[in-house]
Amino acid sequence: MNINKDIDFKEFIKIIDQAYDEILIYDNNYNIIYINKACERHYGISQEEMVNSNFYDFSDEYWSTSVLPYVYRTKKAVQQKQETVLGAKLLTIAVPILDAQNEVKYVIMSVRDDTLDETTQSHKLLEDVIPTNMKNIAKNVVFSSEKMKRILNLVNEITNLDCPILITGESGVGKTLIGKYIHENSDRKNQPFVHINCAAISSTLFESELYGYEKGSFTGARAKGKIGLAMKANKGTLFLDEISEIPFDMQAKLLQFIQEKKFYPIGSLTPVEVDLRIITATNRNLEQMVKMNTFRQDLYYRLNVFEIDIPPIRERKEDILLICDYFLNIYSHKYNKSHRFSNEVKNIFMNYSWKGNVREISHIIERLVVVTKEVVIKPINLPKHLYEISTKKDYSAKDYDIEDGKKLNDLMDEYESKIVKKIYKECKSTRKMADKLGISQSKASKLYRKYVKNEFN
Repeated sequence: MNINKDIDFKEFIKIIDQAYDEILIYDNNYNIIYINKACERHYGISQEEMVNSNFYDFSDEYWSTSVLPYVYRTKKAVQQKQETVLGAKLLTIAVPILDAQNEVKYVIMSVRDDTLDETTQSHKLLEDVIPTNMKNIAKNVVFSSEKMKRILNLVNEITNLDCPILITGESGVGKTLIGKYIHENSDRKNQPFVHINCAAISSTLFESELYGYEKGSFTGARAKGKIGLAMKANKGTLFLDEISEIPFDMQAKLLQFIQEKKFYPIGSLTPVEVDLRIITATNRNLEQMVKMNTFRQDLYYRLNVFEIDIPPIRERKEDILLICDYFLNIYSHKYNKSHRFSNEVKNIFMNYSWKGNVREISHIIERLVVVTKEVVIKPINLPKHLYEISTKKDYSAKDYDIEDGKKLNDLMDEYESKIVKKIYKECKSTRKMADKLGISQSKASKLYRKYVKNEFN
């Protein structure tokens, strides 16, 4: 079969970049010599960052179950199913290309969304590699920011401690998700996780819902009585969401329950003892509520043995596009759609305040996946409120010493370059540089390639 000579190399690459499947080529030493734009959807990393980098720059964070080392070692074509940190379920097919000495010269990979049916069976010459569990420091908790890394490090330290944990943060930041993560990584993971939204239960029903009641204990009670949610959480985790909304007259009983792990169902004279862990969450300032006498001080101190404060998404902008790509993968799979974001849309996402945090991102991405007809999601597809105009002080260029013709991005790049070159000169490695700057290894490698590589090599 002849290739059309009218298509030049650059045009050919442009065409491959439009492929929905990820296409990836390595040389004989784990270096990425080509990857198309599908990588952005799968990993949240740009094509520019990945080309000319090494497999091991990213393996710890994205490819801990990659087939690549196996292909280099065995020189065999393989296929593997895996899930990325952004929730993309993938089928990877890797084929080695050998030189005249039967050594690996290149490895070409085709990485596609794992929505295949019986067509998968056509790969008779491929060897299936059974994947191990992907190294995932937080299942469904997607982040790259140092703030969230510190939080997850703390969470991992306390997953098996039975003392109360208070999770704070604005509405929509993922407090329930962190609560579930703690439970699912604890010794109680095979036991119940009972979620109670304290704001959704009326003050008159709160006690009966939490502790249950004996038969005939009050008018309207069930003939056989009722088992409370605290009992249903026995051996597992009781998650009290919006703990700030618990009725004040119930707070003393809750304090006693937390301290003694026993309670009296309504109408009973016999205490019920349970073995459970209590996690609470709120988007309000409990300390301020204590000062206003709307929340008991002793209960606050009892709940706040370990406090985990989750920052809003606007304070960890490094996570925005990762989370957007995560939900894009989730909803594309759910609705059987194929989408990716244009660069203009990504810029809008990065500059929007996301007052509803992760919950708002989820809702907007789901809407975009459903209503957008084209593959590429463009600014015209976005809800109008994402084009917000800042009402903060209007800073003029005359307030700063700026050379004629230099733009903000140029100035920021210059400043970043000076920092990176100075730190790398001191550290002599990207790993040490990452530790000193408090950034990920992959980001340090990217900065090294951008500012340092040509100068020091």
